[in-house]
Amino acid sequence: MPDTLLAESPWRQQLERATPPGLKTFLTFPESDLHLPTVLLVHGSLDRGASFSRSLMRLDGHAVITYDRRGYQGSRGMDLAGGFSAHLDDLLAMAGAANRGAGVIAVGHSFGGVLVQAAALHSPELFLAIGAFEPPMPWLGFHRQGGWPPLATDPGDEAERFFRRMMGDHAWERMAEGVQQDRRADGPALLTDLSAIRTLNFDATQLSIPVVYGTGVEKTAPHHLAAVEWLGTNVPLASVDKITEAGHGAHLSHPDAFARFIALVVAEGSRGASS
Repeated sequence: MPDTLLAESPWRQQLERATPPGLKTFLTFPESDLHLPTVLLVHGSLDRGASFSRSLMRLDGHAVITYDRRGYQGSRGMDLAGGFSAHLDDLLAMAGAANRGAGVIAVGHSFGGVLVQAAALHSPELFLAIGAFEPPMPWLGFHRQGGWPPLATDPGDEAERFFRRMMGDHAWERMAEGVQQDRRADGPALLTDLSAIRTLNFDATQLSIPVVYGTGVEKTAPHHLAAVEWLGTNVPLASVDKITEAGHGAHLSHPDAFARFIALVVAEGSRGASS
């Protein structure tokens, strides 16, 4: 942790030096209270950093960093050959530079929640606490009904099929053709995520920092709810936050509640830092 609190200008320089080339990042509230931890948000599959915008606007007081993970949206030019390891390296680089003296809180949605757990296992000293909202972790024994469908050979087809499965046919069909093609362009990155999740395996019970797991209830898939409840019981410093009326896309449908989820992670990290 830096010996002094970094003002906006030197902190921006620190971030720019550490950001992997080609990674599109977004910085909100850089002039915030230097004594509050930086919040780093990590999006899931077939998503983008901007999807947190409705929630992060409710986090005034904290500097917030989001980014398009490699292969997605503004980071499409980045190499995907490194798979999950490359995504993990990107997150670790951002987390190391995000600290301006008051620590870092990382929160991931879906696949992003898998990444923040892996990062905290790799380098727990970088984080005060982490949050993971419905992270897909099939190696725990919780699977979607019907299992994993075979991956499409065409990345664009896989992106369309994934979107239709998650959001519904109507949501896809009401989008303009240009927006559909933009989603299909994220197909190669999506295939990287889906391939990784089929082979990944780490032990979340070895996490040594506070973790808040989030889940919907009424509209979420049973395997997501069951996995989060298991993690909340078996990970040593874990707690669970349930957004009763939400589903998997809570950051989009219930931004106030998702912002409260992030605030809970911040509170856990701040409590641990002061103890």
